[in-house]
Amino acid sequence: MSFSIKPGRFLLLLATALVASLQTAGASDFGKPVTWDSHSLMIDGRRVCPVMGEIHYSRLPANEWEQAVRKMKEGGVTIIATYIFWNHVEEQEGIFRWDGQRSLRGFLEVCKKQEIPVVLRLGPFCHGEVRCGGIPDWMFTKGCKMREKNATFMHYVEQLYRQIFTQVQGLQWKDGGPVLAAQFDNEYRGRGEYLMALKQTAQRIGFDLPFYTRTGWPELATPVPFGEMLPLYGDYADGFWERSLAETAGNYYKAFNFKAFRSSTAIATEQLGKQEERLSKGDNQYPYFTCELGGGMATAYHRRPYIYPEDCYSLAICKLGSGSNLLGYYMYHGGTNPDGLTTLNETQRTVATNYNDLPVKTYDFQAPLGEFGQTYPQYYMLRPLHLFMHDWGETLAGMEASFPAPQDVPKGDDTQLRWAVRSDGGSGFIFINNYERLCQLSAKKNVRLEACGVKLPPLTIPAGTMAVLPIGVDGIRYATAQLVAKREGRIYMMQIEGLPTTIALANGKTLRGVKPKGAKQPVCPGIYLLTKQEAEHLFLSEEAPAVVASVAYSKTREAGPLRQITIGVQKVAEEPTDDDFNAAAVYRIPLTGVGHEGLLSIDYRGDCARLYALSDDDSQRRLVADNFYYGRPMLYGLWRLPQGCTQLELRILPLQADAPVYLPLEAERTPGERVNKIEVIPLNSFMKE
Repeated sequence: MSFSIKPGRFLLLLATALVASLQTAGASDFGKPVTWDSHSLMIDGRRVCPVMGEIHYSRLPANEWEQAVRKMKEGGVTIIATYIFWNHVEEQEGIFRWDGQRSLRGFLEVCKKQEIPVVLRLGPFCHGEVRCGGIPDWMFTKGCKMREKNATFMHYVEQLYRQIFTQVQGLQWKDGGPVLAAQFDNEYRGRGEYLMALKQTAQRIGFDLPFYTRTGWPELATPVPFGEMLPLYGDYADGFWERSLAETAGNYYKAFNFKAFRSSTAIATEQLGKQEERLSKGDNQYPYFTCELGGGMATAYHRRPYIYPEDCYSLAICKLGSGSNLLGYYMYHGGTNPDGLTTLNETQRTVATNYNDLPVKTYDFQAPLGEFGQTYPQYYMLRPLHLFMHDWGETLAGMEASFPAPQDVPKGDDTQLRWAVRSDGGSGFIFINNYERLCQLSAKKNVRLEACGVKLPPLTIPAGTMAVLPIGVDGIRYATAQLVAKREGRIYMMQIEGLPTTIALANGKTLRGVKPKGAKQPVCPGIYLLTKQEAEHLFLSEEAPAVVASVAYSKTREAGPLRQITIGVQKVAEEPTDDDFNAAAVYRIPLTGVGHEGLLSIDYRGDCARLYALSDDDSQRRLVADNFYYGRPMLYGLWRLPQGCTQLELRILPLQADAPVYLPLEAERTPGERVNKIEVIPLNSFMKE
């Protein structure tokens, strides 16, 4: 299967008012009371249903922060989450760096300007596929156990938290700033008193936030007192961390079912092992929130999943239909590991958190917004759902979830439709998911759906359908189209592809076989029916056509002898070393006439590739990008090139027959290496099947 660059999607703000309307909590809400109950967050007493997107500020150049945050908001993100990686800011003991792209305060000031709240994931352990999970190498010389309530470890954590607070002071929610909440540690399975010690340390220093969080997986050995930290959950469509090299390995299929169980037993299986479907005691009394819903997936050397936009959308539909009132995506915006004294990627050769080999630089994550801010298809596919969550969030957030269909549908089962209902008795929404990753589910015929006493006529639900149907909402008795937005007295709905549109109004009138007329012509008073494409781009400006330019390149050296692929301490294949790339095939890419704008797209086949910026006299090489081949082109933002750079060097190691590596269906598996083409494309172009 081949992939190509399609026409660009150049996003501009339609108007400041429109963008502001996508927010859950704008600057006018900063400082207002924030509370929660068993259903949702409430801002100044108003229920909200936020969309939280993860971006790692220190994995992005500072001059790109503002554009990144703006694009996240345009995608419907209403809260930003970010890790603070300890070894990004204190790689050398006692020397804290808050300069350049490591400036947390600078990033928070951008978020304040863009009027979007922030959740800080404070660590000290983060993981995030960072070297040693973010804990600096020098900490492992202190003779103490990490992530434990012992005097030595907590001493250094307090120093870290004090430094972080210097960046946060004056920007907390109570000060009218964007910092809304904080998470302590990550994926912790030990005793709750450690997490409480982290919280108490933070509060003693001066953190005073509306609420605090922790990851709700895995189950804690002992609980934290109720109300101290909200547990947040996650799910992914696939995982690079799986030890298996088989297609659809693991139990990720459960993420495509509607279910009352909030957590996942598939996340981080390489470090947590087999997990039972249990929550920590009392966690069901909290609102159901997520912080790690897969917006994509990273590629490890041994396992390189290819994530489809439908995977991401299906996960979101299933979580929302199962009762979640905060969808938090990990990642929503990809990034690039910063330069350090050593490489800052997770590898099997480090002292800790050495489960997988990750690329040295790239952390694109196939996220809705990629490493360089490029838009992938799920960016648009998710927008209508995010707009719906904003505009009907106050209604949806108080609704209970019910499960008329089985919750534990076996992997690949095609005998029944997966659906759920959220309602308050009088009105509600029917959530439909006829999709499972890499499974060809069939159309379901003569389906009878019912909610709130309303029986829909028999329906045929097409294969791949994912939808939310309104029941008794805003004058609509029921509809076989999806609500998208409600602005200035207009209701915008999205046609469900392959499903004839019926809109039954509360006044008794029923419209059948309704055809989309766009955002300018109503299908009945106050209701506008849009195509999927129109809904995905609602409130965005017109798109400029993409101009794709070919780039010349030449092969200057054939690949040398194949390297021996070694198996690391975690029993999976190890990535190549720097020395291994000395035997790589070498290509030269002159930049004369190319300039430093746009995305360089390298369509190649191989095992992995590295891109270097060369000095004019070839005396110096600087690694600027790397890639584990998985069927998509390697990308690089040319605007990030060192000043004066006029040529690039591309090194590719060949694919090897029978290598112990999982490659997705899209990847060509012919042994060897080859460059098919190199192009420059506009930033907002996206890749699509």
